[in-house]
Parts: sequence; structure tokens; C-alpha cells
Amino acid sequence: MATILTLIISVLIFGLVVMIHELGHFVCAKKAGIQVNEFSIGMGPALFTTVRGGTRYSVRALPIGGYVSMEGEDEELEEPEAGDALQELDAAQEEQPKGLPFPQVKVWKRIIVVAAGAVMNLILGFLVLLLMTAFGDPGASKIVGFVEEGSPVQAAGLQVGDEILAVNGHHCFVMNDVLYELQRTPDQSAGLTVKRNGEIIQLDNVGFELVENGDSVTMNIGFKVYALEKNVKTVVSQAFNYTLFYARLVFRSLIDLVVGRVSVNELSGPVGIASAIGQAASMGVAEVLSMLALLTVNLGVFNLLPVPALDGGKLVFLALEGIFRRPVPKKFEILVNAAGMCFLFGIMIFATFNDIVRLF
Repeated sequence: MATILTLIISVLIFGLVVMIHELGHFVCAKKAGIQVNEFSIGMGPALFTTVRGGTRYSVRALPIGGYVSMEGEDEELEEPEAGDALQELDAAQEEQPKGLPFPQVKVWKRIIVVAAGAVMNLILGFLVLLLMTAFGDPGASKIVGFVEEGSPVQAAGLQVGDEILAVNGHHCFVMNDVLYELQRTPDQSAGLTVKRNGEIIQLDNVGFELVENGDSVTMNIGFKVYALEKNVKTVVSQAFNYTLFYARLVFRSLIDLVVGRVSVNELSGPVGIASAIGQAASMGVAEVLSMLALLTVNLGVFNLLPVPALDGGKLVFLALEGIFRRPVPKKFEILVNAAGMCFLFGIMIFATFNDIVRLF
């Protein structure tokens, strides 16, 4: 029963995140006057399909993605499928009035269409975090409310009323940023930038104690911060700051992966994500919403990376077209995107293999 519930929740979360992303592309494409041939949630064989206003709307069997197919977007990649069971729908679609092919629309409009998917994911993340903050705890401030007597942080000069702005030079949006940076400190010593009575003060070599709790070791930071009063300002600002925290976490994780701080064996794919969603579901609605926020922000930021086959890669080509007043040669763009797609599929297969190995 638990496995079935995990599967249902995972499909719903994946479906929502993908649908919001593709909806961003779809709505902006329609507004720009671009002919949208298909709006699909899922991949593989179609479970449901209908044609309205010249666009086919589909729900497909594999809940691992989705797409918005626009006229002329990848002309040299489009090939008719032999024996397609939906040929009658295609014929019906041909009878409907069409918009403009994607390449014929102004560059700035195409940039908006391509970026809209990731932007919608970030907006969804913000709204989920706004909901959690509004009906939950708005969280802790970054203002120190208590410092332990005789602790290393007191010896380093941290005082009650100090507002923590940065740790080791990294700006902190929320208290989770502070904890994240302290956990990354290799020698239990960090540099804190604090605001005290309107003045910016740098505290160097602020130490923290490690405490053994049975088989685990935890860090005693030696201070506590004030809780935030719940009002419209704090709820909105905390939701926005947590969105920034999640977004930067994606970049930091990728950098850690590239420099070797994190092993590639720790990569997770759909199986690992579904497992994490199952664990979150066992803890309650708040944990599921937190996972949803993390996933949608992750997808939004990741899609904006300048990697071929991702929206960010397409934005690079569109930016070059806008600068040089002519499009990048189609064959070159297709070749680069194909290479990027192979790379991404390879990573996904490797991550999924890691997930399966961890399960057993």
C-alpha cells in the first residue's frame, strides 16, 4: 500500500512540475502567435489525445517529461511516424487555422517563449513556499538572540543582536544558508560577516564545537536566532528568500560535482527522487510540499543552464541570432542539441543505475 501511495504521489508531483513548465512555453507561444502543434504531458504512447484550435493535447504513458511542439522549431528533426494511430487527428489538425512558424517570430518573443517554462517552475516554487510559510512557521531570522557563555562563537566576538549577512563570503538569504555554509566548513572554523548597529563587521576564525551523539556527530553552533513574527511582509520575504536559497543550492551542488567535492555516485535520477518523495510523504504534507518546491525550483534553474538541448542552450542560440542578426545554421544547432541530448540521457541512465544499486 505504501509503495502504491508513493507511486501515486510521485506521478502527481512529477506531472505538476512538468505541466507547469510546459504550460509556460505553451501560453507564451500562443500569445506570440506561434503555431503549437502539440502540448503533451508525459512521453511515449498516447493514453489520451484531442485536437482543439489546431493543437493536439496529449497525455502519454511515461510520466518522465513532456513537450510543446511548435511549428518549424526543429524542421529537420521532424519525421512522420509510420503507422501512427493518430493520423486522423493530424488530418483534423491540418484543417484548423495555424499561427506562425517558430523561426518567423521576432527573436525577443522567442526568447520569452523559451524562458517561460523555467520561469513558471520558479514561480510555482515561490507559491508553494509562500503557502508553507503562510500556514506554517515563517522561520527563523538571521539576528542572533542568544550566545552560549564560554562558547567559541562568543570568544570570536559574536554578540546578541548581530545580523548574520554572510558565512565564508557567501551571502545568506535565510538561516538555512547559515547552517548549510557552516556544515561545509572543513575545520569547524568560519568567517562571519555581521551587521551590528548599522555597521558591517567581519569576524574571522569563528569556531564551532562537534558533539558526539552515539554513532553520529553533530555541530553545536553555540548561538540561537530570533524567530520571525508572522505578517504579510515576513511571509512574502521568507518565501522569496527560500526560493533563492533553493535556486542557489542547485548551482552549488553542480559546482561541488564538477570540482569533486561530491562524488558522481551520489547522483540521483527518477527512482531516487521517487524514493525521496516516499520518505517525505511518510513525514507529512509539509515535507511533500517542501520536496515539490525543491524539485520545481531545481528544474527551473537546471533548464536555464547554457547546456545544449536545455532551454538555456536554446537561449544562447537565440541570443547569438539577436546579436548577429541571423540565425545559427540549423544543421549545426541540431548537431549540438543532439550531442547535448545524448549527454543528458547518459547522465540520467547513470543516475538511475545509482538509484537501483542503492535500493539493493
